[in-house]
Amino acid sequence: MKLRPLGKTGRMMSPIGLGCATFGREIDEETSWKVLDYAVEKGITFLDTAESYGGGNSQQYRIKEYGVEDRREVTLEMNSSENIIGRWMEARGCRNEVTVCTKVSTGASPENIHKALAASLERLRTDSVDAYKIHSPDPNVPIEETLDALNQEADAGRIVALGCSNFTADMMRESLEISRKRGYRCFEITQPPYNLAIREYERHLFPLCSREQIAVTTYSPLGAGFFAGKYTAGMEKLPSGTRFDIVPGHGDIYFHDRFFKIVEKLRAKSEETGIPMVRLAMAWAMSNPDVTVLAGARKYDHIDNAVESFRMNLDPELKAEMSSWGEV
Repeated sequence: MKLRPLGKTGRMMSPIGLGCATFGREIDEETSWKVLDYAVEKGITFLDTAESYGGGNSQQYRIKEYGVEDRREVTLEMNSSENIIGRWMEARGCRNEVTVCTKVSTGASPENIHKALAASLERLRTDSVDAYKIHSPDPNVPIEETLDALNQEADAGRIVALGCSNFTADMMRESLEISRKRGYRCFEITQPPYNLAIREYERHLFPLCSREQIAVTTYSPLGAGFFAGKYTAGMEKLPSGTRFDIVPGHGDIYFHDRFFKIVEKLRAKSEETGIPMVRLAMAWAMSNPDVTVLAGARKYDHIDNAVESFRMNLDPELKAEMSSWGEV
């Protein structure tokens, strides 16, 4: 797989990224290491994690948001994704062979950025990360203050590429204007959701990032498993251990009649072509030349699906037909 630029940093990244949210949440450490080894073997060397990805974090989220205190995770270790990646990189001696991106999820104030980054670096067992993203916009902190803190950390050599996640085109444009006005480094990478159902970033954010040479690493190409076809409208019980079972908030995003209709069209197209639903959905997201797709994995098959989807070179007519399913 031909590598792609990480913004204007001069660093390169694989055209498929490994989403590591499952580590310690849906799969244990031994399995996570096997997934990491297999991904690197297949040429996937961009690893995406966050301070909030962890079995313990997941359970705490469910308690806070839903008042549900049962355990659905394989471990309750806090920040387990970063910890597992750090232990794996140290054991394999492969830090220089992978591109690591993590995110601050607990707030974008300067004080918290400095604190959160230091903790992430300790868990990852590294002196710096290749990309560091604001996980979500923080309405309580002026973006100028956030950018200043990120630039301080970049100046200190602890961050290579500054980034953001879940920012709109307007938010990105404002951030770029402020950075240029104040002589800061600009955002070099961003991370929006993107799949057959979530399409709103196509019109404005993607073209902006293309013009500005900002890397776009999209997440949820399968809608957290929604496009695998395992969920149906009106189902009373979610399949145990699935993403929607562990993080019920996904249901609020995808469980809508319009999106279930897309699933049924995808299922019909899969039966017609003989191509699995997950491969079709993944290939559609990867057919956008402006994005690098993050693929989550719990087993080797998920990595194989991502690689085969990337190599499919989706037929333009089929791509156009699939794109029409999401039009309102």
